[in-house]
Amino acid sequence: MSELNTTLWEKELRALLDRLQAHPSRESAAERQRIAVLTHLIAARGKVAA
Repeated sequence: MSELNTTLWEKELRALLDRLQAHPSRESAAERQRIAVLTHLIAARGKVAA
């Protein structure tokens, strides 16, 4: 299950980053916060798996 979560987080992160790149001038504080959370979750999962 944790591998599935990580895969879903990575997909969501990629989608958010693509959206920010496509529309850089748009207000995106919530998206940037979610990016930070996802990055932290993925990094923490990597430390546990290693």
